[in-house]
Amino acid sequence: MLNDRVEPAAIRAYRELERLIVTLELAPGSTTTEGALIDRLALGRTPVREAIQRLAWESLIEIRPRAGLAIAPLNAGDWLRVIDARAGVEIVLARSAARFVTLETARLFEEAARAMQRATASSDVLAFLEADKALDEALALAADNVFAARLAAPLQTHSRRFWYRFHRETGLAVSARHHVELIEAIVRHDEEAAGERAAQLMAMLRSNAEMAATR
Repeated sequence: MLNDRVEPAAIRAYRELERLIVTLELAPGSTTTEGALIDRLALGRTPVREAIQRLAWESLIEIRPRAGLAIAPLNAGDWLRVIDARAGVEIVLARSAARFVTLETARLFEEAARAMQRATASSDVLAFLEADKALDEALALAADNVFAARLAAPLQTHSRRFWYRFHRETGLAVSARHHVELIEAIVRHDEEAAGERAAQLMAMLRSNAEMAATR
């Protein structure tokens, strides 16, 4: 595991629910209840409720009073909207991370890169998603810009969900290469290259989204 620290129950609940939504185990457009999720996660009412509220703010769950919880639908054309909203802030985060990266955050980036490479070699899509999440968290930490990080986080989750649905079978190696090149630029403190690599990564994802929209 990339993240073996002890975390609060609410964070664990959020991570698990996010994973279930991204990997479509909670199917797009389906409905569930708070009680069903509490039983599934076995983490208690309060942390699960907090996680639901956070996912609702991120537009991944819709809370319907007296009617349960609706998992966000997944429309291929919306992936383009997500990428267009995400592209600029990813460049800001990449350049800032390259400027402020420390030995500690560089280690997190390098661990994410190795995990992506292992996942690619074994064609393990779920492990790749975990590594991608770890990269996003390292980026948020290294960039030292809480406003940009908070803007990017839900867009990153939506993007992973679209990628898992529409492109995971063919896109693993190419995606890993773009991510690793971004990481390499950040850890060598190359702001210009980091911005360029982030832009290239977003261009690749936009190409994926365009293909999904025309299927």
